[in-house]
Amino acid sequence: MRLTFAAALLALSLPAAAQAPNGEAVYRQHCAGCHNGTMPRMPSREALKALTPEHVQTALSSFTMRRQGAPLTPAERRAVAEYVTGRPPGSYLAPLEVIPKSAFCASPSPASDSGPSWNGFGANINNTRFQPAAAAGISPAAVPRLKLKWAFGFPGVSASGSQVTVAGNRAYVGSRNGLIYALDSKSGCIVWTFEADSGVRSTPIVAGAGPTRGLYFGDANANAYALDLNGKLRWKTKVDAHLDAMITGAVAFTNGRVYVPVASLEEATANLVSYECCTFRGNIVSLDAVTGKQIWKTYTVPEPQKTAKTDAGVQHWGPSGGGVWSTPVLDAEHNRMFISVGDNYSKPASSMSDSITALAMDTGKILWTAQATPGDAWNGGCFERPGTAGSVHCPTAPGPDYDFASAPVLATIASGRRVLVAGQKSGMLYGLNPDDGAFLWKTQVGDGGILGGIEWGFAVDDKHAYVSLSNALEKKPGEAGGIAAVDLADGKIKWRTPPSGDTCGGRTGCNTGQPAAVSAIPGMVFSASLDGHLRGYEAETGQVIFDTDTARAFPTINGVKANGGSMNGPGSTIANGMLYVSSGYGSIGFMPGNVLLAFSVDGK
Repeated sequence: MRLTFAAALLALSLPAAAQAPNGEAVYRQHCAGCHNGTMPRMPSREALKALTPEHVQTALSSFTMRRQGAPLTPAERRAVAEYVTGRPPGSYLAPLEVIPKSAFCASPSPASDSGPSWNGFGANINNTRFQPAAAAGISPAAVPRLKLKWAFGFPGVSASGSQVTVAGNRAYVGSRNGLIYALDSKSGCIVWTFEADSGVRSTPIVAGAGPTRGLYFGDANANAYALDLNGKLRWKTKVDAHLDAMITGAVAFTNGRVYVPVASLEEATANLVSYECCTFRGNIVSLDAVTGKQIWKTYTVPEPQKTAKTDAGVQHWGPSGGGVWSTPVLDAEHNRMFISVGDNYSKPASSMSDSITALAMDTGKILWTAQATPGDAWNGGCFERPGTAGSVHCPTAPGPDYDFASAPVLATIASGRRVLVAGQKSGMLYGLNPDDGAFLWKTQVGDGGILGGIEWGFAVDDKHAYVSLSNALEKKPGEAGGIAAVDLADGKIKWRTPPSGDTCGGRTGCNTGQPAAVSAIPGMVFSASLDGHLRGYEAETGQVIFDTDTARAFPTINGVKANGGSMNGPGSTIANGMLYVSSGYGSIGFMPGNVLLAFSVDGK
């Protein structure tokens, strides 16, 4: 539902019993079975007390515990987060209860599309993550003069949510506790908010005309949404019933249809020894933009079948996995869509895992598949030592977990030739023929790993792909990270810039890996890091000419206590003289944070 400041005040006036679930009761019903026992990789009650309520809320809303958090209301999630961390009941307020009235725009103007935009995760339907000079409004010469203009705090979370979309005078961003904020793009004041059922990592997009004009996104419970530009819900569609299914990539839109990528966190659920691993099937769904009704659905793996059983008699299933983590590329002129596909979770491995795949936009028919790493079946049980209880679901001879999480990019090089570019966690960058999927070139940009290689996205212009590297679990601070420019015509590396030394200084959760998506404007490339730094590189040489450390506390325009931290997933959004980036990623042990930063030249 849509939430305003007035609605928040109304909530405060309701009887306490109507709005304050008992955290202990929620814990006993939904959580005690795992956290009071001896299940592998499950933190005990004492370990949970060391966490913050924000961290627990983020996990329940959109990350490792989102399966368990899915049946809970937002109020129940807050109550159990208080209970397990030892906070007094009622001390952890609803997000909008901590935002003062002064944070809302006094007299917001109607939403307008006039002016430059960065719409969706990839900035355009080709996912290039490149902003032309006129729309960027920031020249390379002015980049060293970028200064913070305002900061916006996300209440109640410990990790960044979606990337920012800018459409005219509005900036739209989602958060890990399910709130969508529509902000004035210049001042950062709140125009309206909307609360989804679960965390929002999917970058909102503004699309359509007439009855389809609106804001589209997905949440961590695999719901797709359409709002009007005043924040009113038009429709909500559950696109996948699997308990681990989620939407992380931005949806794509054209010609009255919404295309929704569906991934999952079943890889993590595989840590539960009693779980029948694994049954999720990655998919892409086409919805009618007016009604939200499904037009077609295409799976990336066949229907799972029973395979072996564990020694304890727990049934295994396969194949499974093949999540679609990122936004599709649309080529409406040729009736084609290109998606990147993740790894399998269980064996037998399937033919579409770890692939780039083309589909017909009108029917969802698979036209071709280019598989990069056959036989890659892996899940979270593979973290455990072989033979221990937690490893029972790890496939025999597991794969390297080299899935594609970054969105493919449809580039047109200077000669006019089209190249489909894809980056893999193996550290390999591929150039493909978009007509038939044939590999034109393959370049090993860096090392691969479970959190290695090319993670969430890269940027391209008409000559080069600008690719950052992660390896945050595989390498130490100062060794992980780096960025390179790769020629789109032949795959040759033009330049390579190593990580900027060990900038962590021993800080807990800090690493120099650069898994966040890269963004570019003419002459400049921006890459964020798990050490909290946002850096600007010269596109011609790779030299760092801008570097700001965001891992600190910030006074915020909305009065919410906020700090930056590790930067992962979303990249920078650049439009109309402004650069927006979120900082903070407390999941899987990195530095937490909850701030959106807006930079402009000289902070004006």
